[in-house]
Amino acid sequence: MTKVDLSPRPVEAMSPRQLERRGNLIAAALALVTEIGVERLQMRQVSERSGVALGTTYRYFSSKDHLLAAAIAEWHRSLLTDLVGEVRGRRAGLTASDRMVRFVRHGMRAYQRQPELARLRVSVAASTDPFASEALQAMARADGAALRAVMTEVPPSTGDVVRHIVGHAWQGELTAWVTGRTTLDDARRRLEDVVRLVLTPYEAADPAA
Repeated sequence: MTKVDLSPRPVEAMSPRQLERRGNLIAAALALVTEIGVERLQMRQVSERSGVALGTTYRYFSSKDHLLAAAIAEWHRSLLTDLVGEVRGRRAGLTASDRMVRFVRHGMRAYQRQPELARLRVSVAASTDPFASEALQAMARADGAALRAVMTEVPPSTGDVVRHIVGHAWQGELTAWVTGRTTLDDARRRLEDVVRLVLTPYEAADPAA
């Protein structure tokens, strides 16, 4: 018997119409998460909200975890674009740590304004769905690119380690806040402390400024 491949279609192989349909599914998922939360959301609700048939929905996303991981990755990438643009626009007179503190502070505020999306990010981080993992890896790559754009003083020899520290501190503090183990103010303060600690050695003038 021939085995049928039920894997969702790769994004790079989608037509413009398919990309539009995928975008509608993601927009519907994000709206529903904001309205009813992660736990109550069902694929059928996303299908109905987006106007995409349920069977077709599974051709784009293999599971709820896959859809939600892709959705938070898309929202987070848009946030990163805004954060990088804002920091670059205020580069003059800011040290490396000042820029990075501004970056993570505004990022935490964005999640504060969208607490259900913060919960979504923490929730999907624990998913074992392979397609969800691919979406999360893409989000991690977007994080790395954004941090490189902000931390221009950090040399390539140590850049990966510095970005790893900052990225994991951000995820850890976000998780601690979402799960009620700390307040948002304390989480933000610890994150900013980590940023200043790891970037202080690179406070020399930025050659790209």
